[in-house]
Amino acid sequence: MASPAEHPKAQDEPFGAAEETPEPSASERDSDAELIRLEDRWRRAVADLDNLRKRYARELDRERNTERSRVAGAWLPIVDDLERALAHDSGHPNAVIEGVRTILNQAVKVLDQLGYARDDQTGVPFDPQRHEVVGVMDVPNTAPGTVVEVLRPGYGEGGNQLRPAAVVVSRREE
Repeated sequence: MASPAEHPKAQDEPFGAAEETPEPSASERDSDAELIRLEDRWRRAVADLDNLRKRYARELDRERNTERSRVAGAWLPIVDDLERALAHDSGHPNAVIEGVRTILNQAVKVLDQLGYARDDQTGVPFDPQRHEVVGVMDVPNTAPGTVVEVLRPGYGEGGNQLRPAAVVVSRREE
């Protein structure tokens, strides 16, 4: 076996080392630096996006809670009036009916203030965006397709609709 003195390269290089690697050129160093810079920008953009997503999620939760409180606050007077109506039951059935009617009007007003106006018009042409036909009947002296009865009022309009009005329309002439 040969001694290390016989192989001068063996003393300088670790066992199994390859031949000398050439120094990277200036363009290779520039492209490596550019790659590092772009990777850093990419990581920052991903972190910024994640932070934005988290901030929007917090804001959405805050807005939901605010809106929930606003709607609940709007309904509190109605609950109060229901309790007062029940507490003042003096044995007169008309008094309770009037109290309930007042509370219904107040509830409809709250829905209107929230952007869901009551839709219970009769005598208007059928509109599939506003109405749901639940019945058809022959009504003399009425144009075909006219709303003749509202069985359940609708609330809202256009894209902001809680539900369409359930209506009976006049029959189309055959």
